Amino acid sequence: MSRQYETVIGLEVHVELATKTKIFCGCSTAFGAEANTQTCPVCTGMPGSLPVLNRQVLEYAIAVGLATNCDITRYAKFDRKNYFYPDNPQNYQISQLYLPICRNGGVEIETQLGGKKIVGIHEIHMEEDAGKLIHDEWEDCSLVDYNRSGVPLIEIVSEPDMRSAGEVIAYLEKLRQLIQYLGASDCKLQEGSMRADVNLSVREAGAQTFGTRTEMKNLNSFKAITRAIEREKERQIDLIESGESVVQETRRWDDAKGESYAMRSKEDAQDYRYFPDPDLTPICVSEKMLEEIRAGQPEFRTEKMARYREEFDIPDYDIEIITGEKPLADLFEAAVAMGAQPKKVSNWIMGETLRLMRECEVDASDLRFSPANLAKLILLTDTKQINSSVAKEVFEVMFAENVDPEQYVEEKGLKIAGDEGALRKTVEEVIAGNPQSVEDYRNGKEKAIGFLVGQTMKAMKGKADPGAVNQMLRELLQN
Repeated sequence: MSRQYETVIGLEVHVELATKTKIFCGCSTAFGAEANTQTCPVCTGMPGSLPVLNRQVLEYAIAVGLATNCDITRYAKFDRKNYFYPDNPQNYQISQLYLPICRNGGVEIETQLGGKKIVGIHEIHMEEDAGKLIHDEWEDCSLVDYNRSGVPLIEIVSEPDMRSAGEVIAYLEKLRQLIQYLGASDCKLQEGSMRADVNLSVREAGAQTFGTRTEMKNLNSFKAITRAIEREKERQIDLIESGESVVQETRRWDDAKGESYAMRSKEDAQDYRYFPDPDLTPICVSEKMLEEIRAGQPEFRTEKMARYREEFDIPDYDIEIITGEKPLADLFEAAVAMGAQPKKVSNWIMGETLRLMRECEVDASDLRFSPANLAKLILLTDTKQINSSVAKEVFEVMFAENVDPEQYVEEKGLKIAGDEGALRKTVEEVIAGNPQSVEDYRNGKEKAIGFLVGQTMKAMKGKADPGAVNQMLRELLQN
């Protein structure tokens, strides 16, 4: 009888905070700038430079801690984590080991079987990011970009409470939602503003002690995380089944090849020779500061979903999708506040918006069109100034360029023709030019009317209301 195994998983999630400047200096944190243009003596580790804590980093860290049910450390410190690597200009990283800002929290997730589970959070600590190495295979060299050096991070360290890739993704999605709702980070995995290291071990089902764990890095999508977990679980089970031992090490995941390879032996805290940073004063979190941050916490998804069910007549499925991304929820609420009907706003978000987001690979946070323009587009269709097919055409341009739909419709001459006489004349010409379809309709073939509507719309160059065309055709065909 083959042995059954259980997977034990804990995560270290690094989140780049949405501050405009770095954690210990005034350099910009904007993504995508030319290499080494957002640096100064502090973030490049020049001798004699002194760090000064960005207060917004502390406030964001506390806000995330409150949202994840953590205890907030009222007296915290920064420590130096010593290691050498080319993208680490100081040869140490300013982090927190002994007194992290948040401890002993947890978030609730839904399991794949439909139940609920608490994933514990061991701690959340603040730290600075390292630079970025760029490996140039053509020139056979490595270059370093220090723009990211000193960008503020929080590291969220979970307890080893997850047992499957599904639970890991549910946990990450819950964290991302909470942090996005707080405005503390955009959590874009593809840009590195949310990164997860997976600590994984396997053990025989029912065993109380943990197996030997490995840590996997270089995971920049939920799909890669899922693939890496499944492959590492199989690798460790194969080693155990063949009588070999799992080695505690850090492994790098190659998503293109679907496999990981060893980078280095896994370090313990003593390997980094932590000691309190002598250049930074301790952090004292006052009761007043804590209450101000707590009072500023937003309406999170659970509360928002309940309010939507109470206030807006839209399906539960729509509510789940719209509130799943804060930018979509903000778009929905703003368009409704401008007078658009909630169901019609929901239809545009659930239909054309999500379709174009998928096709153009656009995140909700990068949507360019404004709620005001969406509300205007809905009004144009409600007042029958444009028909639904024209509305979709206008929306595609609006999605790409945030054009004013009223102005665009006027400039392109897309309004429905208001001359009933011209419409009647066109309908009569279509009837005269399609005797077979007319005969089919009069013989009970309902589909024939659709063809005649299409021919009329084509003759009107789309500038007609299909409903009005349909009605006029039926009236004239009854004569």
